[in-house]
Amino acid sequence: MCGIVGAVAATRDITPVLLEGLKRLEYRGYDSCGVALHRNGQLQRTRSTSRVADLQAQIEADGLTATAGIAHTRWATHGAPLTHNAHPHFSPDRQQRPRIGLVHNGIIENHEALREELQRAGYVFESQTDTEVIAHLVNHLYDHDLFEAVQQAASRLEGAYAIAVFCRDEPHRIVGARQGSPLVVGLGEQANYLASDALALAGTTDRILYLEDGDVVDLQIDRVWITDATQRPVQRDVHVVQAYTAAADLGPYRHYMQKEIFEQPRALGDTFQDLEQTQVAPEVFGDDAWRVFQNIDRLLILACGTSYYAGLTAKYWIEALAKLPVQVEIASEYRYRTSVPHPQTLVVTISQSGETADTLAALKHARGLGMTRTLTICNVATSAMVRECQLNFITRAGAEIGVASTKAFTTQLAALFLLALTLAQTRGLLPAEEEVEHVRALRHLPAAVQSVLALEPQIIAWADAFARRENALFLGRGMHYPIALEGALKLKEISYIHAEAYPAGELKHGPLALVTEHMPVVTVAPNDALLEKLKSNMQEVRARGGQLYVFTDADTRIRSEPGIHVIQLPEHYGMLSPLLHTIPLQLLAYHTACARGTDVDKPRNLAKSVTVE
Repeated sequence: MCGIVGAVAATRDITPVLLEGLKRLEYRGYDSCGVALHRNGQLQRTRSTSRVADLQAQIEADGLTATAGIAHTRWATHGAPLTHNAHPHFSPDRQQRPRIGLVHNGIIENHEALREELQRAGYVFESQTDTEVIAHLVNHLYDHDLFEAVQQAASRLEGAYAIAVFCRDEPHRIVGARQGSPLVVGLGEQANYLASDALALAGTTDRILYLEDGDVVDLQIDRVWITDATQRPVQRDVHVVQAYTAAADLGPYRHYMQKEIFEQPRALGDTFQDLEQTQVAPEVFGDDAWRVFQNIDRLLILACGTSYYAGLTAKYWIEALAKLPVQVEIASEYRYRTSVPHPQTLVVTISQSGETADTLAALKHARGLGMTRTLTICNVATSAMVRECQLNFITRAGAEIGVASTKAFTTQLAALFLLALTLAQTRGLLPAEEEVEHVRALRHLPAAVQSVLALEPQIIAWADAFARRENALFLGRGMHYPIALEGALKLKEISYIHAEAYPAGELKHGPLALVTEHMPVVTVAPNDALLEKLKSNMQEVRARGGQLYVFTDADTRIRSEPGIHVIQLPEHYGMLSPLLHTIPLQLLAYHTACARGTDVDKPRNLAKSVTVE
């Protein structure tokens, strides 16, 4: 959540770099945005509660240029999305001229105590944010050395943060600090950069340093100096990161979400490009994976949001194939309850960004309870989650800009199915002929998804009807129940239609009271062992006048009739059917949101990467 960009250069105007970086990070927060520049010996800022495009227009109209500056796009936590709460925040000198400028991602948990202390020292607060506390604290500690002041301030902060700070009196210097929220350094020629995501620097530099928790970085024109949590000098490895410019370009699509839905065949193909033709290999999860898998007797899956639904689906696969009990926990809840740890547990985290604050905290909590065997399913190879886990599988979905996850979710599902196969194989529970069949099915996924995407015109017709509703119910059974949950989440995220999902067998235990002719009921109805049970549940809806919208397989004999609207998927896909049935639910949510005229890629009150608790 929120985005940071900073830059110092010898002669280059860094304003376009800051603005382009904010555009690339806007999906992480868009309640407000701002830029602060070092100009003519003073700090000057422009802030907006509109989008980055409006901010850019203001800056261009004013003809602002600079060789040093910081910028931010905000997802509001403390304080409403108003201009005085927008970043960057300033702290003045005794003559009330801005001296310190600061941007911040995260939440400072002890901000109230610090605010009271600083108010007693004479500082006046103009915002309701916890961020302004940091700016005044740095100013209070400043004694002609910004790096030292930030080090001292960071030692007093409690919570999660990534900050970028600059000072009027040190014109070619930016200092950054990280604790629990991502921050990267970009290396340039006669220029250096700071950002919360390497995506912000695409096209500017591909040489990236990833800061660790506790790091403080001194960014100057011709040097980068880093100290770790013990305040000792440290070097971080330079990574050459492929530019994300293609992923960040919208191309011919109307929205990033639409683009990412249609990128799923490519994303799945890329995710399995190293998979053997006919068998699975534990080594795809790490060199030590075979030994780890041999010494576990259960799994604990930790995730949030869409990734949690991927974990719920994986529970069905792993228990069916590998015969291992699986516990799936919402990460934000797990660490705050008393649980019963087991040393032979494989702790699996699932995260698109690899920086999800709640999931990282839950992982550390599980490790603290003695469960040290860890694996992550993640889309970002350089993320904190990957560094924290013993094993990993990197999906290759590519950069996902739309807030509502699509290709990241389906690649997570595919990776988790591969994990289920691999665990079954290492336990001697996967006959060779079944292994070949399952691997072939994984390799066929891109083509199978492409055929489902061809159903888009039929789904658009449904979306027009859904757009006139304010409530919807989603039903599924067995391993398709989590897919119903995901479908409901997608619809509510981007169309603002209230939607919820239930196991279809639970209809008579409460949800049936909501069913009327005005309540569309979306049903995931594959041709599996629960189909006949599901048909009975559908009849319960029809008897109450409900309108059924059914995604089914070609051979289920479910046909359209008054009150029942049916779209048939081209084929039943066995155990991988949940992944195929995800696609039409994504398209239904997307086209319903388009019909309602909502901001599909930037839904209200939400942001992409949840890096605060």
